[in-house]
Amino acid sequence: MHNTHPTLLRDSSDTLVDQIVRLIESKIDDKLLRTGARMPSIRHHAESLSVSRFTIVEAYDRLVARGYLESRRGSGFFVRERTPLTSAPELPGNPQQLDVVWLVRNMFRQMPPHKMPGSGVLPHDWLEGELVANGLRAVSRLNQNLLLHYGTPQGFYPLRQQLQLRLAELEIASTPEQIVTTSGVTQALDLVAREFAHAGDTILVDDPAWFLMFGSFAVLGVKVIGVPRQQDGPDIAALCEMAAIHKPTLYITTSVLHNPTSTSMSAAKAFQVLKAAEQYQFFIVEDDIYSDLHPGNNVQPATRIASLDQLNRVIYLGGFSKLLAANLRVGFIATSHELAGRLSDRKMLSTLTTTEIGERVVYKILSEGHYRKYIERVRSKLDPVRLTTAKRLENIGIKVDIFTPAGMFLWVDAGCDTNALAETALEQGILLSPGSMFSPSQLPSTRMRINVAAMTDPVVWDFLENATRRAQRP
Repeated sequence: MHNTHPTLLRDSSDTLVDQIVRLIESKIDDKLLRTGARMPSIRHHAESLSVSRFTIVEAYDRLVARGYLESRRGSGFFVRERTPLTSAPELPGNPQQLDVVWLVRNMFRQMPPHKMPGSGVLPHDWLEGELVANGLRAVSRLNQNLLLHYGTPQGFYPLRQQLQLRLAELEIASTPEQIVTTSGVTQALDLVAREFAHAGDTILVDDPAWFLMFGSFAVLGVKVIGVPRQQDGPDIAALCEMAAIHKPTLYITTSVLHNPTSTSMSAAKAFQVLKAAEQYQFFIVEDDIYSDLHPGNNVQPATRIASLDQLNRVIYLGGFSKLLAANLRVGFIATSHELAGRLSDRKMLSTLTTTEIGERVVYKILSEGHYRKYIERVRSKLDPVRLTTAKRLENIGIKVDIFTPAGMFLWVDAGCDTNALAETALEQGILLSPGSMFSPSQLPSTRMRINVAAMTDPVVWDFLENATRRAQRP
């Protein structure tokens, strides 16, 4: 007999039934509950989760209706054999593509944030939900007619004006007409890739880099090649060699607080990247999603390629879902006037507009000065946690050879195959991000990304200490 994950969020907006259904579905989808396995009895399951029997009955009935369970009279409930309605074709030349999907899918599971050191966002208790709630209340008091129509394809104009001011602080000159709002940086990358790349074209990315774009670019039939990332930016010799051979249309990089290493590009490297783009005629996409966590002072200087180029060959991306609320999907593209118009048209043809309600909420938070103070509080809270986490990881045998004094990530060396480590962790309700996910090659790696804000649970520390020492034992 198998049991289900015991963690339920009593203060969640989702009902207990909804949570139980999702937990069991994820167990079955991840093959942790096999076909034919008998579910716990209604009485036993209700007692183990401290819920009523009626709650379990309703959850089981929904799972039967969805094809996950079957009821056998007099015997109980059993995991049903499920035949998928469709199957995704294998992507040529990328046999481990499903690994990225595995990680993304599990990031959306109902898991406690403190058991997700592999996540890319701050845990709920680090966020200030009242900021978003106040913004929503303010928007709800507006004339209802303003909320019932489509927004403008290029985005809520006052927000674009506010973004113009933020870019000016980074020494990036722009106008509101050069800015297009998007549903997060994910949509921004997709719009740019579809504008510049076609099947058979090549896009260069950092290696390691944000994993989600590998899968989305592969769907377009685009070849993705990694440029080795060093602590001060990309390997310039490798970048130039690959650009000469493959003639890429785009190079996607991060100058400030790179994901997953939290390193930042030096001014010299930023200049060299821009010169390479001019020489080999490719555009640079600068993803700046985590940069608000960088203090940007003289001790830790931060150079953005867009500030050197002024949005001629650089397409600058930013957003707020990582630090305000994951559910607040507001991002933006800043680029030349001509390209902004084309991307706005492309956005309109694919999604009409982005939601103006979310954009109005972000505008209120930015324009009233709340965001700046909130980010300062987050940075001051991260600093001691980052240092303490790094020291403790070293003490249990996980090497922190790349330590940066800003950001929420540590890019560590566990000394063992982190794919296997992540699979074992998931069985215990812990989400890790193995290093293979962050490389276009997706080859096995001993690296993994650690979100220092999510390293507070003793269970996570016990697992890492036992698992890594066992794997490293000769």
